[in-house]
Amino acid sequence: MKRLLLALFLVPFTLFAQQGEKNFIDQNYIDVMGKAEMEVSPDLIYLAITINEKDTRNKVSVSQLEEKMINKLREIGVDVPKDLFIKDLTSDFKSYLLLKSDIMLSKEYQLLVHNGKMAGQVYIELEKLGISNIAVDRVDHSKMEQFRREVKVKAIKAAKEKANELTQAIGQTAGRALFIREVEMPSYRSATANVMIRGYSSGGSGKAAAPEMDFEKIKIEYSVQCYFELK
Repeated sequence: MKRLLLALFLVPFTLFAQQGEKNFIDQNYIDVMGKAEMEVSPDLIYLAITINEKDTRNKVSVSQLEEKMINKLREIGVDVPKDLFIKDLTSDFKSYLLLKSDIMLSKEYQLLVHNGKMAGQVYIELEKLGISNIAVDRVDHSKMEQFRREVKVKAIKAAKEKANELTQAIGQTAGRALFIREVEMPSYRSATANVMIRGYSSGGSGKAAAPEMDFEKIKIEYSVQCYFELK
């Protein structure tokens, strides 16, 4: 008896689902793809810095190099407590456990700067201290989520505009949206390899001009597929 009741409940539901799907397919609609993109300059630049006694032929300890680096970063305007992070904590233990003179220690940091000029200053000033192992880890933007939403809206609007243009060409109109699907998740691409330092010239006086690093802009892309009612 229970199996019979269950079958009676399932049949109407299945019929309803099939009819709903059929009604959607039977409608006249136009299928379009909407795309949008945006390019923004990064304001979150993460630098990977490695302090290594090998760079000074073991004449200066990691702790001494660290102190010099922190003082220099403060001098050029870096908020050290907020923007400087230790990545390799194991080096702290090595400095206590390994006391032999032939052991060369290293320590890794991540430094956050907010523009190319500051990144260039960090690169040049730390190089003067004998800290040359500096690389761009990654770049980002503080308003990335907001930009993603804006690009998503532009993509949907682009789909609607395309549908309007195509239907008007044949004397019809695009009505309400029947179906919207994200073709791919919101994404952004950036290349940190193409970095150029401008304004770095020691000249004859040995003083470097204010350097600035140019970063490739972050490209945000979004695509949606839309079905609009064809009237």
